[in-house]
Amino acid sequence: MKRIAIQGELGSFHDIAAHRYFEGEQIQLICCSTFEQVFDQMQRDPTIIGMLAIENTIAGSLLHNYELLRSSGTTIVGEQRLHIEHSICCLPEDEWDTVTEVHSHPVALMQCRGFLANHPELKAVEAEDTAGAAEYISRHRCRGWAAICNASAAELYGMKVLENQIEDNKHNFTRFLVVCNTRKADFLRSIEKANKASLVFSLPHEEGSLSKILTILSFYNINLTKIQSLPIIGHEWEYLFYVDVTYNNLTRYRQSIDAIAPLTKELKILGEYEQH
Repeated sequence: MKRIAIQGELGSFHDIAAHRYFEGEQIQLICCSTFEQVFDQMQRDPTIIGMLAIENTIAGSLLHNYELLRSSGTTIVGEQRLHIEHSICCLPEDEWDTVTEVHSHPVALMQCRGFLANHPELKAVEAEDTAGAAEYISRHRCRGWAAICNASAAELYGMKVLENQIEDNKHNFTRFLVVCNTRKADFLRSIEKANKASLVFSLPHEEGSLSKILTILSFYNINLTKIQSLPIIGHEWEYLFYVDVTYNNLTRYRQSIDAIAPLTKELKILGEYEQH
């Protein structure tokens, strides 16, 4: 049985993503209130696997998770993309005309701004987790409160769904990363099947330094799918570049890494894995 640390409660999108990625396998979820706790769990027990959201097609990147990933020393071994669908749910005894507050994670509230604008009578309240909001309302029998979460969480906690698919954008996807202790990585992935890699590096403060990297990657037919820059704290105007690349030739990919390494500072491969 695999033990998976997630941010959020049972029924959260992290829960759904973990079950999708490890479909058909026995897993035990370790629910954490923060992403820091997810990495703490992996630090304490090297057999624990982490599942963490890294970017959303609407809300963008979870910038803090990049730093947690880089500093943790863990390795990315897989990814899972999940279609995000939100529902509004309440206690079975409540109805539309008795609900006055809606609780959810800030990102979920943002993704349902249009729905909330059409319901000005509902006070939006931020919570740590989508499913956690439903669990709290159910456990404390909070009359007049509703939660925005996935419909599966509503069912799990005995809540009544008032309306499904209330998200503003129906093309709402979140990308999750599967991470583990580096020594355990080869038990969870196949390098031969890997066709995607996540890298992080800094560059000398010189004209054209980034364009040289991109030119080399292009020469080796490496496809750049994402680039995210974050400032290096304490070093004014210096940045870390988090880059995702895909490739169809492992040898050419490794040659490209050898070629860009001398032009970068602190180049680190965060993971090589199979693209979802």
